[in-house]
Amino acid sequence: MDCIDWLKRRGINVKDERLIQQAFMHSSYANEHKRCHDNERLEFMGDAVLQLWSSSKIYPIEPPLSEGEMTRLRSSLVCEKALAGYARKMELNRFLLLGSGEEKTGGRNKDAIIADMFEAFLGALYLDQGMEAVDIILHEAMDAYITHPRALDEFKDFKTKLQEYVQADRRNSVKYVLVGESGPPNSPTFTMNAVVDDLVMGTGSGSSKKEAEQNAAKNAFEKMVR
Repeated sequence: MDCIDWLKRRGINVKDERLIQQAFMHSSYANEHKRCHDNERLEFMGDAVLQLWSSSKIYPIEPPLSEGEMTRLRSSLVCEKALAGYARKMELNRFLLLGSGEEKTGGRNKDAIIADMFEAFLGALYLDQGMEAVDIILHEAMDAYITHPRALDEFKDFKTKLQEYVQADRRNSVKYVLVGESGPPNSPTFTMNAVVDDLVMGTGSGSSKKEAEQNAAKNAFEKMVR
């Protein structure tokens, strides 16, 4: 079964199959196979669609949530780890197209790549079908977590944990500062600091800025809760 059949099983008949398939095409695959288009532009569109959809589901919750509560819930719903979790549960990650190098280095299991793919898929689906089809997919993926937010603990990332810990007794926020970038352009390593009250509380590295931020948050969180 391919991604087109997967959608047909949910009553969605796509118009442009190549657009949907592009959503699963990582840049490493596009580069190795001399394809012009990877899924990065679709990811940009999908991020906007996801923000709007999740906001529209959070706003009507009773009793009404404050702006801060809505923001925190939305952040938990659309964080990288949660998006990767939705994609894995729906088995969308099996359609991911990776270059051989990325495949060998475990790219198929990286939250960042899977989460980006999920956003790209939503972007492609929106462009092809509009919001109704997106609604079908996101209801399946996210309804249970909107109704029972505590279930999101399984996806809670260290950036969220650190922010919640810092805000528990004071209204501070965590900033992430890029302090280093090394390696070749096609396989860079980023280093980020997690900064609280102008103090560097943690440092982490990763193959993407998001991964480096998570590792910096993990380093800071583990130091602060000792």
